[in-house]
Amino acid sequence: MLLKIVKTKGIVIGEQVYSESSKILKVFSRDLGIISILSKGCRKTKSPFHAASNKLIYASFDISYKEDAISTLIAVDIMKIFKNIVMDYRDLEKKMYAFLLVDLTSQVVKDKNIIEDERKSIYDIFLSCLNKIDEGFNANIIFNIARLKYLEYLGVRPSIDACSSCGDTSSIITLAASSFGYICKNCYTNEKIVQMETVKMIRMLYYVIIDKIKKLEIKDEIAKEIEEFLDEYYDLHTGIYLKTKDKYKTVLKINGVLTNN
Repeated sequence: MLLKIVKTKGIVIGEQVYSESSKILKVFSRDLGIISILSKGCRKTKSPFHAASNKLIYASFDISYKEDAISTLIAVDIMKIFKNIVMDYRDLEKKMYAFLLVDLTSQVVKDKNIIEDERKSIYDIFLSCLNKIDEGFNANIIFNIARLKYLEYLGVRPSIDACSSCGDTSSIITLAASSFGYICKNCYTNEKIVQMETVKMIRMLYYVIIDKIKKLEIKDEIAKEIEEFLDEYYDLHTGIYLKTKDKYKTVLKINGVLTNN
């Protein structure tokens, strides 16, 4: 039987010990989606696969490809190590939001309704967000940009161009997850009023081209309202739950990175 040798670029989003010397890598490939790759002997320090067989490595993989099964690594060329995420143990917030981004992206890609072109777009967003977190941009904000953009691919894009009820564009006064986005003064009932800066910022973050971000300064209270909106939106409309999010926040609070407010 002839082996199918495939070259694909991807990001290691998970690793599992397979034997005393090997690992099974979970790789998000732009071309193939999320695949499992057996990296034989990679746990040995002298292995040519050692450095590449770790979480958050961006590389070009040559694999003996098996669809819907575990492929085998033949050769690998590291393109980037997100070293400021992986190796900076002082910045817990950066590391934890990057890992939350990995968890979220994995769940979004596995959604049964995601098609190939959408998966490629998700991959591009994911890679761009990892790059920005690694460059030192606010990890929480970058994570929430990804969350906001992913909603389109989950089929529940919020209304951020006009009132979600009547389509009015001139008198928006707030936004609410329960109403799928913007609410105008005529359709308002008893929804929470957020700051108008939050209303405008949500729209800006949705449309921003991540790779072109040069500066990202958002007031803490605005960032908090954005996060609360997205937390509720995901809870109400997506079925996606990040089990690690509460755990990570607890760790950040213990270490004084987050407050209880």
